[in-house]
Amino acid sequence: MKRTRAPFAIGGHDIPAGTRKTVDLPVSVLSDHTPVSMSVQVIHGAKPGPVVFVSAAVHGDEVIGVEIARRVLKAPQLDALRGTLMVIPIVNAFGFLNHSRYLPDRRDLNRSFPGSVRGSLAGRLAHLFTEEILARADFGIDLHSAAIHRTNLPQIRVSASKPETLVLARAFGAFVVLSSKLREGSMREAARTRGVDVLVYEAGEGLRFDEMSIRAGVTGVLRVLAELRMVPRKGISRPRAPSLRTSSSTWVRAPAGGLLRPYKSTGDVVEPDALLGVISDPFGEVEHQVLASTGGLIIGRTNLPVVNEGDGLFHIADIRQREDVEAAFDSLSSQLEAESLFDEDEII
Repeated sequence: MKRTRAPFAIGGHDIPAGTRKTVDLPVSVLSDHTPVSMSVQVIHGAKPGPVVFVSAAVHGDEVIGVEIARRVLKAPQLDALRGTLMVIPIVNAFGFLNHSRYLPDRRDLNRSFPGSVRGSLAGRLAHLFTEEILARADFGIDLHSAAIHRTNLPQIRVSASKPETLVLARAFGAFVVLSSKLREGSMREAARTRGVDVLVYEAGEGLRFDEMSIRAGVTGVLRVLAELRMVPRKGISRPRAPSLRTSSSTWVRAPAGGLLRPYKSTGDVVEPDALLGVISDPFGEVEHQVLASTGGLIIGRTNLPVVNEGDGLFHIADIRQREDVEAAFDSLSSQLEAESLFDEDEII
């Protein structure tokens, strides 16, 4: 007799195998009596496999992940899903509605995990995510962008507790895989305590869409699902070159306040002491050179021309083999550019 997978239980709902359903997890009520929930769409495959979550907008102004999640949910490969996929396009609905990184209590949700049912609003939302999502997951992908007025090259941040996590990080196919320490109160730290590794995808700018970064994110998520054998690989491109690996990066900060004229941007490979830009006073009487403190690949930078002393201007990943960096970057860049060429009817 053929056995059927048990339903997937979440938030008081049972999702039968071979179906999908959007479940609203109540968070709070606004001061005008408007209810707020964290919504998760669950695709519960007909065949067994891992339980994976994809989350976005933990910081409410990082909207690029919301579009990535939307397109992933439209991918035809999910029709043959093995295992269970939980997609939470907007974790921080409060920040999303207000175009803000934070919650109304001015707390950073990604410094509030694992949270508490009796804590602050941020703590209660973190607790809900921890108990409803992390407690059910085997693996996760958290989608982010740079903060407002900054931009990031598509990259994966990872703190792997298992060798297979680095395999999945490479499978994603972003330009850079940056091994980074866990931060206290972060989702990744809370997940680790439950034996769950999380890839953090960083790309683009807060409150902005960038088509290349979106396409890279969608393809990367599907590549990871294919690597986990949750979806068929047909129709999912493989990276043309391996991601660049590093465990070290440095922010070059403004030596003085003034008007920044940048000479370099994300994706540029620089040598130590390379001229990245010049900061001038409004009269043009005093100028300060901005020099690279280390060689490597620029993976993030400010978009603001008006800067104060100490502002982070350029984020450089410490990757020393210049020829290898340039060859890998050119190959991955040409692939992403080809994948980002589209007609309106081709957008998922």
